[in-house]
Amino acid sequence: MIETAPVKETAVLIGLSTYQQDQEQTREYLDELAFLVETAGGIPVERFIQKLVHADSRTYVGSGKLKEIRAWMEENPVDMAVFDDELSPSQIRNIEAVLQCRILDRNNLILDIFARRAVTSYARTQVELAQNEYLLPRLTRMWTHLEKQRGGIGLRGPGEQEIETDRRILRYRISLLKDKLAEIDKQMATQRKSRRDMVRVALVGYTNVGKSTIMNMLSKSELFAENKLFATLDTTVRKVVIETQPFLLSDTVGFIRKLPHSLVESFKSTLDEVREADILVHIADISHPGFEEQINVVKQTLTDIKASDKPTIMVFNKIDAYRFVEKDADDLSPATKENLSLEELEKTWMAHENLPSLFISATTKQNIDKLRDTLYREVRKIVTLRYPENQIYTAS
Repeated sequence: MIETAPVKETAVLIGLSTYQQDQEQTREYLDELAFLVETAGGIPVERFIQKLVHADSRTYVGSGKLKEIRAWMEENPVDMAVFDDELSPSQIRNIEAVLQCRILDRNNLILDIFARRAVTSYARTQVELAQNEYLLPRLTRMWTHLEKQRGGIGLRGPGEQEIETDRRILRYRISLLKDKLAEIDKQMATQRKSRRDMVRVALVGYTNVGKSTIMNMLSKSELFAENKLFATLDTTVRKVVIETQPFLLSDTVGFIRKLPHSLVESFKSTLDEVREADILVHIADISHPGFEEQINVVKQTLTDIKASDKPTIMVFNKIDAYRFVEKDADDLSPATKENLSLEELEKTWMAHENLPSLFISATTKQNIDKLRDTLYREVRKIVTLRYPENQIYTAS
């Protein structure tokens, strides 16, 4: 019997600890990078952290660290080395010359996952545009990878039938994709205008915090939800009615630390659902050790796309997975968030954000009625302001 299952590729993960980012934080970032590799279908087998004031301009981690990694790889062959930052074309060439394996940076890995996740023609077009814009400055090095269009993480090219050997042709392809997206953006803008009469609520948050699960629960639909990063790329809009109040609920692509700029640009129309929403529901995974930083990443992204000034409901999801570590009575060190119970957490900075804040579990349905009630009240506020002559606004 012939074995047809794809062989998973192995990877070493490489991160940098600087004066702005201590080793504990770097370890957390490499945890996320490992999750990205697993989502792409690979197996992370080892991690390396280099401590530097800032990234080395030639080799990112310095020549000495590269030799150490190379020595390890000679004893433990792997398919690729994945770096937790964007690398310049020259850095990639220099690192590749030493390690003699495929080199991926964080952006390339995220683009590969988006290529895997893209299902609709629109999402595939968005991802192909971002891939081509990533590829353009790396053209010389990447041609060897595109020659045979072989498979593998980071080698999932834009899908051209012939090898492009001319930058002008690649730029022309980018231009065509931008025109195609502009046309689709117009169509989607027209669709959004037709929904203008209804209040629009958008679910936003870091990737893999449970947005699609909450969407399914509130809208009674069966959208794809998985414990993987970027399970949702296309925006999905559903009509929801709570009591007698209808509104439109949209589930959008999750944000992530260092989200490639080209993806933000190519997913403009998807993000327009957030920009044009009346209410944002910002969902955070409170069981994640770095949930506060994830919240800040989402807030910064909302600021970048000019959507940070909207009424927002803060939802802390996955309370069923939250782990409270009680401190010893004789431990006089300051308490960390892991040493606080949920009740104590609710009284920290979360209580002073001037936002409706809820602690729920979408999996166990805990406090879901509170979420529905809060959504109803916030939607009603907007309906009352928008339609003051209509005291009763019922579902059609």
